Amino acid sequence: MSDQVTNTLKVNTRTLRGKVVSNSMEKTVVVAVSRTKSDPLYKKRYTVTKRYMAHNEGDILNIGDEVTIQASRPISRHKKWVVIK
Repeated sequence: MSDQVTNTLKVNTRTLRGKVVSNSMEKTVVVAVSRTKSDPLYKKRYTVTKRYMAHNEGDILNIGDEVTIQASRPISRHKKWVVIK
């Protein structure tokens, strides 16, 4: 029964895909997530990029790797995401 509950909780957590832009910290990577927005008046599309600090336990990721991150409990002041790849 507990496996079924944890599976449903994992499905409902927020996940994002992005690219690793920094790995200079220990057990932490910075992931840039890009998305496109549309201007409501002029209808022009533009790209918005947000950077997230994510926990990287194995410390095996390099700059340029495509990763998937998942929201978790706060690990430190800025880290609230975990790399699930």
